[in-house]
Amino acid sequence: MLTTILPDVYQLRLPLPFALNHVNVYLLRDPQGWTVVDTGLHTPAGEAAWQEAWTALNLDPAQIHTIVLTHFHPDHFGMAGWLHHHSGARVLLAPREIELAQEVWVQRADHDDPSLRHFLRHGMPADLVDKVVGAIAGLRAATRPHPPLTPLPPGSQVTMGGRSFVAIHAPGHSDGQLIFYAADERLALVGDQVLLKITPHIGVWPESEPDPLRKYLASLAELATLKVDLALPGHGKPITEWKTRISELQVHHHERLAAMLAAVRNGADTAFAVAQRVFDVERFTPHEARFAIAETIAHLEMMVVDGLLQRHDDELVRYTL
Repeated sequence: MLTTILPDVYQLRLPLPFALNHVNVYLLRDPQGWTVVDTGLHTPAGEAAWQEAWTALNLDPAQIHTIVLTHFHPDHFGMAGWLHHHSGARVLLAPREIELAQEVWVQRADHDDPSLRHFLRHGMPADLVDKVVGAIAGLRAATRPHPPLTPLPPGSQVTMGGRSFVAIHAPGHSDGQLIFYAADERLALVGDQVLLKITPHIGVWPESEPDPLRKYLASLAELATLKVDLALPGHGKPITEWKTRISELQVHHHERLAAMLAAVRNGADTAFAVAQRVFDVERFTPHEARFAIAETIAHLEMMVVDGLLQRHDDELVRYTL
């Protein structure tokens, strides 16, 4: 679905094969052509949606001169290589996100994915771990072909759609995620850092930097100081009550920390056991289960740093008061 957001700014909603069934990407037009922000997961349905958008906009892919990626996750990175093939556009991504894309999508082979050991050590049953690793392998395939990547450091000025944006480092959801802020228009392209109806995923993965939840909450506090009238997110509808939504996300995570601390107090000690008390894990797909466990680990690890929990790193990783 293609929507006009502002003059020369369009939102394209691309399909995803998950419970979260779409990702938003953005097309910004200038006198030289087009900039694309994020690209979708590489599937036949994604290709068809892009081609329909090109027809609707009377857009020749060769007019796309720049592809900007907010972060390396497959629903944002996945079609960058396909779009580069059709357009020849340069593909910009934060340096840390380039490292993660290389590690997770290029260098890591499906048969020795460190997610296997990561989830086993946090208490996930072996049969579910096998399904999770298989789901990750499918996502890896949906990021191919891989494009050449040009580093976009935080703090860079980027012109998109005739507007000047500053690239702001917004970690937590992904270590090096960038969002883009145009102060003159109070306009922000916010990737997955702030979403309207759902809470962005903050999890610990084998490749993650330590304590992502603390970094995420610190980032939210900084972003709340920006004057934003319209924020365009990676999923869901545009955000017009910027500070209110950030406050809601902050409250959510403090409530989730309390719920997980209570789960440990009531006898759960691995991240999987805690997740079973907090989420309805048994009803989740493998894709949803891995997010629930990764999110649980992030909250537990923050409480370890804060001295509320102790981490016991034996054959299984366990958490106690």
